[in-house]
Amino acid sequence: MTDAAKVVLVTGASSGIGEATARRLAADGHRLFLGARRTDRLAALAEEIAGAGGAAAFQRLDVTDADDVRSFVSAARERYGRVDALVGNAGVMPLSPLAELRVDEWDRMIDVNVRGILHGIAAALPVMRAQGGGHIVNVASVGAYEVTPTAAVYCATKSAVRAISEGLRQESAGDVRVTLVSPGVTESELADSISDPAAREAMKTYRAVALPASAVADAIAYALSQPAGVDVNEIVVRPAASAQ
Repeated sequence: MTDAAKVVLVTGASSGIGEATARRLAADGHRLFLGARRTDRLAALAEEIAGAGGAAAFQRLDVTDADDVRSFVSAARERYGRVDALVGNAGVMPLSPLAELRVDEWDRMIDVNVRGILHGIAAALPVMRAQGGGHIVNVASVGAYEVTPTAAVYCATKSAVRAISEGLRQESAGDVRVTLVSPGVTESELADSISDPAAREAMKTYRAVALPASAVADAIAYALSQPAGVDVNEIVVRPAASAQ
């Protein structure tokens, strides 16, 4: 490990951006603690990282459960002695027109995308302040800056993540650094949660031009690599060929 190595916790680490972030940060020499519900995937990823000479452990994590998130952060601290960064990446995106009245899906997005971020902050912030600093990186979306049909609730949740992150940044100046990373269309399994047939079909066209998840991982790695006096607050990453 280098002097710059950090203990980094990643939620939603079993696929997509979270998985790519774990690989990139492990390659940079950081020690990883990975969380998601699919522990078989986490185990395979941790084994892969260890096989490449990195350090990674994991624990099953449901970000909608505040106690589960506290246990996740506590386990990471117990294993590594500290918590330098938390990447709040877990998210869902079951798009549909509001008139479809898919209330259960709206609630799920609010629980994972918003409460999940808040639970991460509630668990990690006291630890970071007690140890004298830390870094919270929240993954939002370009949907935090715009609204499109079928995505009203999803965009609302990502706008909330942006507002929460900015509020935390202002309240934590000189203490805990805060970064918001907002990807455009990215290769991931997010679209798999779309149950509305029309929205699912529209997403196929929308995702014709997409970023590799590694591009978002690179942005997260950049923010974490900055010296202590530098706080990268917002990064928006879009495919070069996309206007949205």
